[in-house]
Amino acid sequence: MCFPTAVRRDADIEAWFSSADGLRAIARPWFETMRDCGPDVREVLHDGHPTACLGEAAFGYVNAFKAHINVGFYRGASLDDPAGLLEGDGKRMRHVKLRWGQAVNEAALGALIVAAYRDMQVRVASSM
Repeated sequence: MCFPTAVRRDADIEAWFSSADGLRAIARPWFETMRDCGPDVREVLHDGHPTACLGEAAFGYVNAFKAHINVGFYRGASLDDPAGLLEGDGKRMRHVKLRWGQAVNEAALGALIVAAYRDMQVRVASSM
């Protein structure tokens, strides 16, 4: 999925994180991890949630719901997930669900984010 309107920093995403919804605070550090993957990371508010892109090519997103947040990956089905964090059964997308007070394997989730970014680097390079 490509977003030609993705930018280095999107003011709409900052507004999304600034809302009163407490669950968005849980999502923020994971989106920051996506932002920190490389200088070519861009972002866009897509379907109401922050989306991280390698240039125009989306690789990850966060979204807040009433009882949990998702840290999602557009090509998550192809990611190696030794910790078994990924959920979903779609053809391509997968997500990790995080809830208040529930422990998360931070190292494994961080590794998934980096793997999603690197996977997209390979996909973009091979499409040129």
